[in-house]
Amino acid sequence: MKGCFRALAGAAAMAFYGTAALAASSGEITGAGATFPYPVYAKWAEQYKAQTGIALNYQSIGSGGGIKQIEARTVDFGASDMPLQPADLDKNGLIQWPMVMGGAVPVVNIPGIGPGQLRLSGPVLAAIYLGKITRWNDPAVAGLNPELKLPSQAIAVIHRADGSGTTFLFTNYLSQVSPEWKAKVGSSTSVQWPVGLGGKGNEGVANFSRRTPGAIGYVEFAYALQNKLAYAQLQNRDGDFVNPDAASFGAAAANADWHNAKDFHLVLTNQPGKGSWPISGASFILFHRVQDSPNRTQQVLKFFDWAYHNGGQTAQQLDYVPMPQQVAALVEQAWKRDVKTADGKPVWPAQ
Repeated sequence: MKGCFRALAGAAAMAFYGTAALAASSGEITGAGATFPYPVYAKWAEQYKAQTGIALNYQSIGSGGGIKQIEARTVDFGASDMPLQPADLDKNGLIQWPMVMGGAVPVVNIPGIGPGQLRLSGPVLAAIYLGKITRWNDPAVAGLNPELKLPSQAIAVIHRADGSGTTFLFTNYLSQVSPEWKAKVGSSTSVQWPVGLGGKGNEGVANFSRRTPGAIGYVEFAYALQNKLAYAQLQNRDGDFVNPDAASFGAAAANADWHNAKDFHLVLTNQPGKGSWPISGASFILFHRVQDSPNRTQQVLKFFDWAYHNGGQTAQQLDYVPMPQQVAALVEQAWKRDVKTADGKPVWPAQ
């Protein structure tokens, strides 16, 4: 798996910028954006190329970068973990759809503390990122973990340095559980962090967290597993402490009402439910409504169609939640309705 990540990342780094025309002629699909879904997109790309011979060059540059690239038409599609508002989609001639669901998790580097052993609540997590709780044996943390011997070690706060949908999910959650966070910092893909060091991408935050004694960071769950990081349990909206995994992400997504979400705009943080993971969310694909090349557009959409119908098991193996087939059907209806050539002809379904 790690070899797949390295190979795809290397190909993307060499071939990405300024290669849209080359990709079009060589049967490659180009995309850029969120690091949150990168592990599953990488594996899907490997499987799809083995079946079809068509490659995907996807660069995980963060949701903010993905939005900029698709607006500039540098890539075939962008990816963002923050759904764009309908007005912003209309302004830029875009549509969006949810591709896969997962969760962002707090990770820590505390001597003797393993995965799932530390418990945190939303208000305590917010206080740490506000710089109000500065040591691991602070009474607010110790009170949630009476069975753990927490050190007096200083907390090293790690956050994203780039525009990031993972940051949007994280800060959206903190804004819901902490009025002070909402008033002072708020929720966005990029915020003015009160304290801490920044890492680029989920990869950068994972690396910083692994190397920094006393660290706390937040990453998509697959990155925590890849890097063997100790993740924390979180207290959810129902008051239960839960571990991050596909089941708790799925519980958070269980009540997602995609049918009534305008332009698929739906945020899944702090959902009710006994087993729900509170920092869950979907990752979205951004795509231009008006397309110049029907054949190329069909090639891109065929990849996502394949992923919806064939990629579920792979997503689950990587602790993501695949989109239900009824949601995939809604998305394909949107492709048929909204994606057209310059003269107004529908591009999907592919002929």
